[in-house]
Amino acid sequence: MATTPAPQPAAAAARGPRPPGRRPWSVPLAVVLVLAGVFATGAGLGRTAGPLDWAAGGGQERPARSESGALSASRPVRLSVPAIEVSAAVAPVGQARDGSIAVPPLERADETGWYDRGPTPGEPGPSVIVGHVDTKRGPAVFHDLHKLRPGDTVDVTRADGSVVVFKVDSVEHFPKERLPAERVYGDEGPPGLRLITCGGDWLGGRTGYADNIIAFATLLSSRPA
Repeated sequence: MATTPAPQPAAAAARGPRPPGRRPWSVPLAVVLVLAGVFATGAGLGRTAGPLDWAAGGGQERPARSESGALSASRPVRLSVPAIEVSAAVAPVGQARDGSIAVPPLERADETGWYDRGPTPGEPGPSVIVGHVDTKRGPAVFHDLHKLRPGDTVDVTRADGSVVVFKVDSVEHFPKERLPAERVYGDEGPPGLRLITCGGDWLGGRTGYADNIIAFATLLSSRPA
């Protein structure tokens, strides 16, 4: 895989600083996100997720909500997808040294990774959570992602003690060289969620699987944990 610096969209720079504690939004290299075999080879993990904690009010206050229904920033700490029996920790991941998105290491293939240079779940724009499909030991956290159907729900518990609920709109397969970046990344528009893993034929080498499987979801509701 060719390695080039991850581009910084001019529009993102023009909007000014991100909320405190957030890294600048950016499209990861190879908009090929997990794409050139990072799921096959594993990659470094960013900051680890801590326990649930309300930032203020001892857990009594709801997260700030905008007129559009979007919430204020708060990192995800746990993911639940009942339709495919997934209940997994979420750890922040950034960009790997080669510029691609990082993923949880293979020895923690039961965890998922939130791309921490994009929106947190519930903020405006699509939040991205990635996970392995399998390892040499067998199925991993997103092994059954392809089985999701429109209308299935995804619950994301956040560090502020809230749970945001998303509704799956579609589950789609894309060859890695044709990932629809404009649908996957960004920090504008209604709150959304993208769950991503690998799929298709196994090609081996640095490519790994030929395709990516992406579940596209939109915000349905939020509640206290």
